[in-house]
Amino acid sequence: MKHSFYWLMPLLLAFSLTVSAKTASSIASNPNAEARLIELSAELRCLVCQNESLASSQAPLAEDLRREVREQIALGKDNSEIISYLTDRYGDFVTYRPPFKARTVLLWLLPPALLIVGLILLWLRLRRITPPAAKPDADAIKALQQEFDGKNHDRD
Repeated sequence: MKHSFYWLMPLLLAFSLTVSAKTASSIASNPNAEARLIELSAELRCLVCQNESLASSQAPLAEDLRREVREQIALGKDNSEIISYLTDRYGDFVTYRPPFKARTVLLWLLPPALLIVGLILLWLRLRRITPPAAKPDADAIKALQQEFDGKNHDRD
């Protein structure tokens, strides 16, 4: 009984290879579309992964988004139309480069403003710090003066 299913193993293996080959061929059937998908996926963010691009994410939702992007590419939309479609549907969070508009003005202007304020504060702080003037040692000056005048010959 045990040996009766051994002939089935190669048949199942051949069938699974055929199925996986068909899946791979459908993905790679249009190299231009796949190149655009890769380009767009690098600019898009996975909605459930923490700071991971759509291209590198393995989450099921990321696979759904890649499928949506593939469908949009198949409909003949250009990259800006696809990104606009996704931001309309999921918000600006889906892109790594959100557009400059009223809702994102702080996102764009706050980092350079903080950098400028920090540089001004650093400059003001450095301007206030002056190195302390070195106080001359009175005994050393007196010894030097005596040596200069030739009065300290007996020390040698």
